[in-house]
Amino acid sequence: MSLSIHTNYGDIKIELFCYEVPKTCKNFLALCASGYYDNTKFHKNIKGFAIQGGDPTNTGKGGQSIYGKYFEDEFDSTLKHDKRGIVSMANKGKPNTNGSQFFITYSRQPHLNGIYPVFGK
Repeated sequence: MSLSIHTNYGDIKIELFCYEVPKTCKNFLALCASGYYDNTKFHKNIKGFAIQGGDPTNTGKGGQSIYGKYFEDEFDSTLKHDKRGIVSMANKGKPNTNGSQFFITYSRQPHLNGIYPVFGK
């Protein structure tokens, strides 16, 4: 399944890995469908690393999942931060703290594997 994020700078098309990480994709799709992400900003942009968004407060500190504040990590060993354009959940730096925030990598970031759940590209 795929979808597009509409931005002031053009659309970002994302292919979701719904078969591999269904709970994570369900969260993202439901938040998209409900308008949760409407008028939010990419609040963090680190050159050569990633762009991060999905916080309705636009501060980098807000957001929650459809399952409550957070939901548990969902990893698939075939999904890696191995190229530009990988989409992952942004957590609080601790396991099982996924909410609504996500990031898109600008380049290969293997040190993120097993820490931030990949759910699209």
